[in-house]
Amino acid sequence: MNPPPLRSPIANFFVGLWDLMNFTRRLIFNLVFFGGLLLLAVLFLAGSLLGSRNGPKPLGENTTLVIAPEGRLVEQYASDPLTRALSKAMGDGGNSEVQLRDLMSVIRAAGKDDKISRVVLELDKFSPSGFASLRELGRAIDELRAQGKQVVAYSQSMSQGQYLLAAHADEIYLDPMGGLMLEGLSGYRQYYRTLISDKLGVDVQLFKVGEYKSAAEPYVLDAASAESKEADLFWMGDIWQRYIADVAAARKLDPAALNAGIDTLPEGVMAAGGDLARHALQLKLVDGLKTRAEFDALIAERGHADKDEERGYRWVGIEGYQAHLARSRNPLDNRPQVAIVVAEGAISGGKQPAGSVGGDSTSALLRAALDDDKVKAVVLRVDSPGGEVFASEQIRREVVALKAAGKPVVASMGDVAASGGYWISMDTDAIWADESTITGSIGIFGMIPNLTRSLDKIGVHTDGVATTRFAGAFDPTRPMDPGVAQVIQAVIEKGYNDFIGGVAAGRGKAVEEVDQVARGRVWSGLQARERGLVDGFGGLREAVADAAQRAGLEGADSWRIRYIEKEGTPLEQFLAQMGSSPVGAMVLGRTGLAELLLLEQALPQADADLRFVQQQLQQARPGQPPKALAHCFCAL
Repeated sequence: MNPPPLRSPIANFFVGLWDLMNFTRRLIFNLVFFGGLLLLAVLFLAGSLLGSRNGPKPLGENTTLVIAPEGRLVEQYASDPLTRALSKAMGDGGNSEVQLRDLMSVIRAAGKDDKISRVVLELDKFSPSGFASLRELGRAIDELRAQGKQVVAYSQSMSQGQYLLAAHADEIYLDPMGGLMLEGLSGYRQYYRTLISDKLGVDVQLFKVGEYKSAAEPYVLDAASAESKEADLFWMGDIWQRYIADVAAARKLDPAALNAGIDTLPEGVMAAGGDLARHALQLKLVDGLKTRAEFDALIAERGHADKDEERGYRWVGIEGYQAHLARSRNPLDNRPQVAIVVAEGAISGGKQPAGSVGGDSTSALLRAALDDDKVKAVVLRVDSPGGEVFASEQIRREVVALKAAGKPVVASMGDVAASGGYWISMDTDAIWADESTITGSIGIFGMIPNLTRSLDKIGVHTDGVATTRFAGAFDPTRPMDPGVAQVIQAVIEKGYNDFIGGVAAGRGKAVEEVDQVARGRVWSGLQARERGLVDGFGGLREAVADAAQRAGLEGADSWRIRYIEKEGTPLEQFLAQMGSSPVGAMVLGRTGLAELLLLEQALPQADADLRFVQQQLQQARPGQPPKALAHCFCAL
């Protein structure tokens, strides 16, 4: 038996150092973690007992609900509850995202709440994701006003996206030093052909079906193709004119006057002395100019003045109001369910975290709905620009399996449901979208770079042998064989035929008819419905109602909605709940335990990265120095 090879002194030093660090790290963190966990558990239980007695502060009469969302509007959080709770305890705000469902539930509940007399919208820190979701929120604001609640918006400075929601308020006030400009929609991007091909010598071969499939054009052209400009201007123009119509209807203005104000923007701003706030007031986009103090005084006059409140009036924020709503929920609700599965973000293979779509992970959520006898129907909420073909097909197969089991599936398109986003929707029982949803883009493309010329510029050449003509044919350092290009194009065309064939079967149309509206072209939701790609206009609520009706669920109180999402481990759920309580958050923030818990979450990745280095050192040959390594510690 041969003795194990001897490591170099340097390798022995690093291996021993890592072993010592690893042991010390585990010992310290285990002691601190479990000791802190025990302390938090005691404090959490004490806080829970106090909370069960006192609960959230009761809402007083004439309370103002302040909706001041901070972060990007999303369908689903991209971070887990524990991370959000720990970040909040550390003073980071807890999240840079706002869920559409949370805003919708708060607005709809406020409409039925006698204690809520008015709603204040503050949108300065709100980042809308698209016009479809904003229009859904706008309809909820209109319903709130119809229920007798006054809605007042205030901002220091607004983007045109924020303004689309603010326009639904009864009154809009802007800070005198603020600004608001409606400028229209644009779609500009950089094109790299000269850089990639002429300067770097990289040849990019594009394979696609559909003259309107333009996603990869920047790598093979120096400017947008005529087809790309035609298609983009067509759907963009439709969405913008709807924006103007929505604002005009909400503000009781003439759409022609709004368009004229945009066309004469330079003259209008100059006439207002460069004062953007005054220019907005002159165009009647806002009702008045007020400082924060003046606005708070106005709301205090209309509501219940309270000098002890920082705003000077009785109010409740989103989180405080959600706490009140949570008290009325029944955790043991056994009614039949309409399940909602969110497919948000780019579609990739395998398991993906929330905020993106995984072929395996999203399919698993749909299978969970299939296996749950309480789930009678499913709504697939899609907000995705597309992605991998096979991952999209995995999800589509789960939709088919649900339908085969007798569970209706309805697609609800959010801001974007294009390409792969349409693929996963095409076999549902019905597709609902907003008129301003971006959809279509039914097409396939592939792109392969070739580095032969770029390597030749620096004196590097590739040569060797192969047993067949096509062995090594996909090596980007060798010229592509024309036969390989034919194979790739054939595969792309097969994928396109599968796509339009699937749409034809799902939509009950002829393949030729689908091909005419496919070819990679993007449509607005209105244009998509006119071409038979969408069944109805509406948001998530309309899609849920349709799914419930298809499942034979009658009466709004006889069934409930449930989101099927990946759940954390019991320990993670416990820690997240602990961090969300006032006592737990205080202890986490003041003792530094939040930082330790976040660090503990990152340690598995750090452990994997350092083990990689250790393995490379152990593989060094006896008597030779360790080889140079290039490794990205990206997760750190």
